[in-house]
Amino acid sequence: MRFLHTADWHLGRSLHGASLIEDQAHLLDQLVALAREQRPDAVLVAGDVYDRGVPPREAIELLDETLCRLVLEVGCAVVLIAGNHDSADRLAFGSRILRDRGLHILGHPGPDSAGLELADAHGPVRVYPVPYAEPAIVRHRFDQHDLQGHQAAMQCLLEGIWSRHPRGARALAVAHCFVAGGTASESERPLSVGGAGAVDPSVFEGFHYVALGHLHRPQRCGGNGHVRYSGSLMRYSFSEVDHDKAVLAVEMGPDGACSVTEVALSPLRQVRRVRGLLADLLAEAADGPGRDDYLMVTLDNREPVFDAMGKLREVYPNVLHVERPLMAGGSHSSAERLDHRRLGELELFEAFFRQVTDEELTAEQRAAFVRIAEGVRRQQQELDA
Repeated sequence: MRFLHTADWHLGRSLHGASLIEDQAHLLDQLVALAREQRPDAVLVAGDVYDRGVPPREAIELLDETLCRLVLEVGCAVVLIAGNHDSADRLAFGSRILRDRGLHILGHPGPDSAGLELADAHGPVRVYPVPYAEPAIVRHRFDQHDLQGHQAAMQCLLEGIWSRHPRGARALAVAHCFVAGGTASESERPLSVGGAGAVDPSVFEGFHYVALGHLHRPQRCGGNGHVRYSGSLMRYSFSEVDHDKAVLAVEMGPDGACSVTEVALSPLRQVRRVRGLLADLLAEAADGPGRDDYLMVTLDNREPVFDAMGKLREVYPNVLHVERPLMAGGSHSSAERLDHRRLGELELFEAFFRQVTDEELTAEQRAAFVRIAEGVRRQQQELDA
């Protein structure tokens, strides 16, 4: 049995103010072409389909077009779950009507989710969608008043699945979470403050394959390699310039063993960093490929440069950010060298507190910040929903 595993499309996202919808459409065309070529039994989309709970019109239209092509033209099933960026209710609208056409969307986890059963010559394969869920939502929906943390929430969801799983059937999960040991990047919204959102890969023991979403770098988690992130559709930050984006082609054998092949995606524009003197960079543009790429430019000029962004955009139209680390030649303090793009909310607040007070946060102050930030996050998710 064959599957295509993808995740983290983030339709409607922008990069430093530049809309990426054209780039996303270009990549989804390749996904549809791959499905048409390989004829998988299902396409697995592991959450963060949209970039925010209320997506822009063009993002909704692109998702509608892509799903119609996969389900109606190619004729393969699609299993799609909500991620932490999605509004579960909006994403799952009409899902019961669409199920009979082969489009299986799950927004909220529920105790009655039986999964999708597929079959080949070797017997059934049960595909279980496990959308992202805050521990508070799992507590409410499963009546588990003492449940705390993402680890316990995932265990609760999977215990319900295993209680109904047919004996002898192969099992595959589609989930959206942060698995401990995974490598994150700056473009991912943290699931919790202070690292409390991690799930140990051992909770997925028993599944023959786990199609994960949330982390944007393609990677394996755990020891045997059957728990995997496909990575995001494209590079969504300049911290991802070394990421090779791909769709995972998964082939499951009669015993559940899976072989996985990364199928590379070719972006319309790359996301790159370039560095040098302004005059050299302008001269290189005449012959250099990738003039239309999204660029972060680090200028090594020590002297002042008037309208550096304007000059660069005359030859590189998609320069999005310019850095001047050597400006004025002086040494910078550690606070001035701080790269805020690589820090989480707690780390940013710690750096701010340290700069303002010249003191470190106490354990009590850290706990208070985490508590307040989590409360704000829950309020924002309620507004998005």
